[in-house]
Amino acid sequence: MACSSIFSCSCIITGIVTLASHGIMGVTPLSMGINPLLEDNGMFYAYEYPRLSLQAEILTLMLDLIITLCTESIGFVHGISLRSALASESRLRFNTNLRLLTAARGWHNPNGALLNGISIVLLIVSYSSPSLIVCVDQQTQYTVDGDTMGSASAAIAGLPLLILGVTLLLQVIIALSAMRAIKILTWSSSPFDLTAALVHHTQLTPATFRCMRRVSDLDTYGGPAKPPETQPSAWHAHPSIRKVVIFLWVIVAACAGWAVLVMYIWDRLFMGRIASPLTLQTWTFFQNSDGNYITYGVPNDGIEWWILLFVNIAVVQGPLTLGLHCSELIVNVIRDERQWRCATRRQGLRVATNPLKPIFTHPLCLILFIAKPFLHWMFGLSSNIGTYAIDDTLNDFSISMFTAQIWNLCIALFILACFFTVVALLRPHGPQPAAYGHLQTLANLVDEWSPVMWWGHKEDGIPYCHAGTSDHLLPDVKMDCVYAGSGAGSLVPRALS
Repeated sequence: MACSSIFSCSCIITGIVTLASHGIMGVTPLSMGINPLLEDNGMFYAYEYPRLSLQAEILTLMLDLIITLCTESIGFVHGISLRSALASESRLRFNTNLRLLTAARGWHNPNGALLNGISIVLLIVSYSSPSLIVCVDQQTQYTVDGDTMGSASAAIAGLPLLILGVTLLLQVIIALSAMRAIKILTWSSSPFDLTAALVHHTQLTPATFRCMRRVSDLDTYGGPAKPPETQPSAWHAHPSIRKVVIFLWVIVAACAGWAVLVMYIWDRLFMGRIASPLTLQTWTFFQNSDGNYITYGVPNDGIEWWILLFVNIAVVQGPLTLGLHCSELIVNVIRDERQWRCATRRQGLRVATNPLKPIFTHPLCLILFIAKPFLHWMFGLSSNIGTYAIDDTLNDFSISMFTAQIWNLCIALFILACFFTVVALLRPHGPQPAAYGHLQTLANLVDEWSPVMWWGHKEDGIPYCHAGTSDHLLPDVKMDCVYAGSGAGSLVPRALS
């Protein structure tokens, strides 16, 4: 949060200085990568523009990565406060929720529907800004011989940078307000720390006779049960998982439709005028002036142009940003379940962990963390905002949509959707009841709390056996026995260190 605040304030200060020095269309050139240009018959030939464009794209990717780091840290604080707010209203069911699509009661609540909606808009604008911030700035000079010489370098536009700083700072303020508005139960992202805190504060009561009941058995009579050989998938266990997976496939279909629409418009309006048909020879990863694309100009009339451009990009990029945000639900639910299944392994389940450790050590978390900036960057390659400045002032604006790059984005989204679909449909093997971070299920399954826990067979009985947790390694449950619990209820967890 501190780093996010510092970065947002830096963007605001730099943007204000640029606006004060060069006006609303002003840019600040960067000293890196100054490339010489030579005028020939009144035209500048940018011999180094391919390299300069690559530098600009690298800067854009770095900016997307920084924005991801900032929004993830903000989202962590906001998500922790949302859990506590839902718990105080007795509405918390799972450890992981759709952060910006799940609201606490009250319009003025920092975790309420109004500020959640504002946070969604701010998140979309944050990821829409990098493609507008980085541009090419051309400087002209006159030599003694009368020949016009010039140079070009990457630059940052003042107003989009200011807007990025403001959106990030507002997200920080909302997250801090949410944190101060509610008493935080625990800062841990572990479902076990949260379950222990809820049981300790009597906000969650373990149910008896459900030691072999998984999360999908919530709607059934919680009586005795034999250990199953396989467990339900996240698709069947968590109702919101299905909606997220379907939404990801809708985004893939929309991206494919976008590519087809661009090809249709080019065929009707631009064939023979600009670009070439889409072929394997013109299909590249980066933008290619010889490839297939359409372009249209936008008037540079000041602040109105910036507003129109931001709205244009945000509307198109919004579903991508929202889809990647919702994908966090799949990743975190699977992470919670895999942590629970450590209880049957030799090393056991460690309840208390560093809040940030699972985010940077779990493979699914890393994949999504890398996918967010990369896919937003690929979107920028698909829909290029042609912003070129001369002498620190923007004066050429155009929006180009590159067919090959849109298909590249569609392929990447297709792979991501396939990956998360498979992950959501996988069924864990073994008799250990699946919980997927469902807090009531975990409270029913964990009957003895300790910093390191194991789950397995605890007691033989007639007619029912008992399975639960312990601070030492337990034997496997007996597949031919019926389990119902000890009937004594779960122990209230002591403070975990």
